Amino acid sequence: MASRFLRELTIRQLRALAAVHNDRSVTAAAKRLNLTQPAVTLQIRNLQALAGLPLIQRTSEGMLLTDAGREVLALAGRIEAAIADCETSLEMMAGKSAGRISIGAVSTAKYFVPFLISGFSKLFPNIDIALSIGNRQEIGTALRGYDLDFAIMGRPPVDVDMNVHLIGDHPHVIIAPTSHRLAGKSKLALAELADETFLTREPGSGTRGLMEQLFGSARVRPKIGMAMSSNETIKQAVIAGLGIAFISAHTVATELDERRLVTLDVVGLPVIRQWFALSRKDKILLPPARAMLDFVSARGVQFLPRIRGRVRLTRPSTLGKRR
Repeated sequence: MASRFLRELTIRQLRALAAVHNDRSVTAAAKRLNLTQPAVTLQIRNLQALAGLPLIQRTSEGMLLTDAGREVLALAGRIEAAIADCETSLEMMAGKSAGRISIGAVSTAKYFVPFLISGFSKLFPNIDIALSIGNRQEIGTALRGYDLDFAIMGRPPVDVDMNVHLIGDHPHVIIAPTSHRLAGKSKLALAELADETFLTREPGSGTRGLMEQLFGSARVRPKIGMAMSSNETIKQAVIAGLGIAFISAHTVATELDERRLVTLDVVGLPVIRQWFALSRKDKILLPPARAMLDFVSARGVQFLPRIRGRVRLTRPSTLGKRR
């Protein structure tokens, strides 16, 4: 009986019970609720039938609640409070002063996305942001669902209609330890790197796919060493002299500044891709998510790591650029 009761009770029934409790009269309760007296009586009768217990009793002091009635009244109070909280939350969302946003980012973007979130949060401090990090396949899968409001990544998935917002350029370079034999040499051909050991990201990574495309177009087969799921691990392995790597320039800005790594001057590099903010076209974005997406589109480029002066960006390769 209790499970049936919980499934089938209505807000109108609970409000009728609360009004009778407050006014101790069905007639007064009907006036409070702008209903007829028979309508209020019917709501109470139906509620009692669902409860399987009498909820009110007539006394010389008017209509009073039974113990069962007080239990139901407490439930009504909790539900009314939850409704009021929801109304407040919706009003705040509509005004962009509060709410929750769920975004995803490929792992390479973690070098600037936290700063972007910080910039947005200074404007909207009461909006909660949930950030998911993964490789291209993982974020693409999440983006195909409806849990993410939008994602920050490179090439958009081709099997889902997306709204695409350009953030800025995303250069890729080949890095080496500062003591590498080719450091400082100019206009190296990719073929000159054929005997080098390349440390790479795991299959499914966008960077790995772009590297394979680059060498494939030059008909060069690189010697692959270890595959790693972390850019941080790749950087440390290159610094340690275990090999060289094709990697996002945005992930090595600090190491290049500190001269712990160098970029090799290879003809056709850097390869320039783009950063995008992507959302499903059929995904309804609430005002907080829309506000952040607008912020990312308008100001996201300001948060990209600065690499000018370390990587030559003149006449870059557009390999992998979105068409």
